[in-house]
Amino acid sequence: MKLRARDRTLADRLVWQSASLLLTYPDQQWAQRLDTVDRLRAGITGQAAALLAESVAALRHADPAQAAYDYVETFDLHKRTTMYLTYWTAGDTRNRGSHMHAFVAAYHDAGVPAPKDEAPDHLPVVLEFAATVDPDAGRRLLAAHQVPMRVLLDALTARGSAYAPAVAAVCATLPVPTERDVQRAQRLTAGGAPAEAVGLEPFTLTVPPRRAAGGSR
Repeated sequence: MKLRARDRTLADRLVWQSASLLLTYPDQQWAQRLDTVDRLRAGITGQAAALLAESVAALRHADPAQAAYDYVETFDLHKRTTMYLTYWTAGDTRNRGSHMHAFVAAYHDAGVPAPKDEAPDHLPVVLEFAATVDPDAGRRLLAAHQVPMRVLLDALTARGSAYAPAVAAVCATLPVPTERDVQRAQRLTAGGAPAEAVGLEPFTLTVPPRRAAGGSR
C-alpha cells in the first residue's frame, strides 16, 4: 500500500534526521546518537529502515577511537568521499561560491541562518535542515544534488564503509535517477570534480611599474 504524501514526508524526515546523526563526527555523544537513531527507525519502514539499521549495527560495534579515526580518514582525507555537495558540482573553482549560495538562500528563505561552524552544503547540515526546518526546501536541495550523493555512495560502497548504507537510505527517499543522472555520476566518478577552465582574469595597472635602479625613464 502506498503511503499518503503526508505520511511519506514524515517518514522521509525521520530518514534524513537519522542519516544526519549517523554522518556526524563520532564524539562523546556518539552512543546517544545511535540510540536516537534506533528510536527514530521505529517510524520508518522498508528499505530505508533496513539500510539505517545496517549502519547503526556496524558503527555500534566499532571501537570509539577507531570510529573517530575512520571518520576523518574517510571524509576529510579523500575528496572522492567528501560530504561537501558543491565539490561535485563546482569543484575547487571560483564558481563554488555561487553554487553554495543556493543552500544559504534556502536557509534564509526558511527563516534560519546558515550554520556558522560548518559549510552550508555539508550533507549532515542539509539533512538536518530538511528533517527539522523545511522538508520541501530540503528535499529540493537533496534532489538537486542527487548526483553528488550517488558519487559519494559509490565511493563509500567501494571502501566497504559503514556509512554507505546511511547515504543509500537518503538516496532511497529521492526520485529515481534519470539515465542522464547516472551517466553524469559515472563521468564524475571516473574523471573527478570540475576544475578551473580558465586562468585568472588579467588586471590593468593603475600606476606605472617601478623600473630597475639606473634604468631609463
